[in-house]
Amino acid sequence: MNPLLEPWATPFGLPPFGRITDQDFAPAFDLAIAQSRAAIASIADNPDDADFANTIEALERADSLMDKVGGVFFNLASANANPVLERLQRELSPRLAALHSEIMLNPRLFQRVKTLFDRQNSLGLNDEQMRVLELYHRMFIRSGAALKGTSRNRLAEVMKRLATLGTTFSQNLLADERDWFMLLKDDQLDGLPAFLIDAARAAAAERHQQGYAITLSRSLIVPFLQFSTRRDLREKAYAAWVGRGQGGGATDNRKIVAETLALRQERAQLLGYASFADFKLEPEMAKTPEAVRDLLMAVWQPARKQAERDAEVLTEMMHKDGVNGDLEPWDWRHYAERRRLAEHDLDEAELKPYFQLDRMIEAAFHTANRLFGLTFHAISEPLYHPDARAWEVRKDGRHLAVFIGDYFARPTKRSGAWCSGFRAQSRLDGDVRPITVNICNFAKAPKGQPSLLTFDDAHTLFHEFGHALHAMMSDVTYQMISGTSVARDFVELPSQLFEHWLTVPETLRQFAIHAETGKPIPEELLTRLLAARNFDQGFATVEFTASALVDLGFHANPAPADPMAEQARILADLGMPKAIGMRHATPHFAHVFSGDGYSSGYYSYMWSEVMDADAFAAFEETGDAFNPELATRLARHVYSAGGSREADQLYLAFRGRLPGVKALLQGRGLA
Repeated sequence: MNPLLEPWATPFGLPPFGRITDQDFAPAFDLAIAQSRAAIASIADNPDDADFANTIEALERADSLMDKVGGVFFNLASANANPVLERLQRELSPRLAALHSEIMLNPRLFQRVKTLFDRQNSLGLNDEQMRVLELYHRMFIRSGAALKGTSRNRLAEVMKRLATLGTTFSQNLLADERDWFMLLKDDQLDGLPAFLIDAARAAAAERHQQGYAITLSRSLIVPFLQFSTRRDLREKAYAAWVGRGQGGGATDNRKIVAETLALRQERAQLLGYASFADFKLEPEMAKTPEAVRDLLMAVWQPARKQAERDAEVLTEMMHKDGVNGDLEPWDWRHYAERRRLAEHDLDEAELKPYFQLDRMIEAAFHTANRLFGLTFHAISEPLYHPDARAWEVRKDGRHLAVFIGDYFARPTKRSGAWCSGFRAQSRLDGDVRPITVNICNFAKAPKGQPSLLTFDDAHTLFHEFGHALHAMMSDVTYQMISGTSVARDFVELPSQLFEHWLTVPETLRQFAIHAETGKPIPEELLTRLLAARNFDQGFATVEFTASALVDLGFHANPAPADPMAEQARILADLGMPKAIGMRHATPHFAHVFSGDGYSSGYYSYMWSEVMDADAFAAFEETGDAFNPELATRLARHVYSAGGSREADQLYLAFRGRLPGVKALLQGRGLA
């Protein structure tokens, strides 16, 4: 038997990872596709009049096997890839896109959904069912169900090609990140702290090399750029980091980007929109490209001015070192780190031993317990990789979810950090509890030593765990609106909001414990750390906002024939500081080009930050960061509500009003 097709008699219904082989996926997908087709045909051809149960609830069940098989496959393809999985993913992408178009463009199926939507007020539906019906109707319309003739056929072709392009973009990026590393000898370690030397030694050993290796993992390359006094090596490492996806040859993503933008524009025009940004933003909180640009420019101007002031200080520091000429992007982090030490007496090497990975996991769990009453209990079941670990999550003694943490960088994992799931929450057919996973790329410590995080790494851990809570605490009936199935510019609210509890002093006092001495972080160091929270925010805000404005420019205007030239033009018009690069340059902008999830939507982190700054202020106003009454409202209206209502309604239910950009500017020290 194929274990992917069997009932899983494992604890909590975990996938039986130890029995699943790469060869099991292709036949499992064949059957899943066939079952989905059969289920859709049964719904569309049902001779009975359409009702909510035989149409909408039947659609909720139609992809049950696909969800089961795909939940395992796509998580492994991102977090533990190999050539077999990558080849199958390339083959599957156009097939699954074609299946989706076949379903969305089925005229009989759409007519049943439309009939229900037109009669929604006479069906006796509850609020959640009304919301699900509305979203299904919206999904069909936005997928082209109302198109006729050649337009309908062309849209299906466009979607199939876009799926192929997105997969190829991701795999090219993974290949570039996997294949590049810079070996260092003992005489090339100048300025590097012990924690980075240990991590670089471990990275070299993982690649069967002698000495030390700097890879393109953010957890290695960023501290290298901060600490290395070898400007020539910093330049080499930086060039490789920003050169991902544009090195020429088989993994170059620039032509893929150009074709993707052209096809997205065609897709939007087929559906009757002036631009892809107009199409994509319509169901989001922002609604229009103009609203997004207004937010980004309100932040851009003060951030750029701050960055320009900072650049003058860093340039003067560099010249005092005897390095003439302009400050370059491979210099900024190095001199910013030295400036932080000088102005705040804050040294990453001094700070890092207080941020042990295991302690920060405990801190996240403890925060979730105090806010929401969750408890976490280790599970010893085998997972898909030895580095991954799992916990059962309980609420009031009952099973709520399974949480999997996969924290360390490795060549088989794509870069970045994200939250995903092997199973989503629903109640349509019994109480189905979620299996949620956080993926990070922290540097793994040598065997026998605790893994240490930077303060930014700790923020990343809390951020992704906020997403996980959104998925695990979901309390809805229908998978369509479960967990993180919300507007793109709302989905970052639970994650970014949860980050605030990392910097609550009592959290740090309890969990920032020195790896060697076992002593808590000293009060004076804690004071310095919190005082420096907004250090270098001009840089951080500029590199993010530049990426968001390029994303918006690509999609709100006609598709450029040369995206790299258009990127350069947009940055020049903005007055992009010379010494700062985009956080994600176009050829490795996976948020935007590995799929269309964040296309025209990279701004959403900042849109959500407007809300998260205001939402945490609600707790601060009470004088209690763990205020139980507010935490209960937050759980009910944000973390547990999924997409059961429009995002602005959910936020209003929690806070009573919508915030302005002022809270964000104050939070970043840019007001």
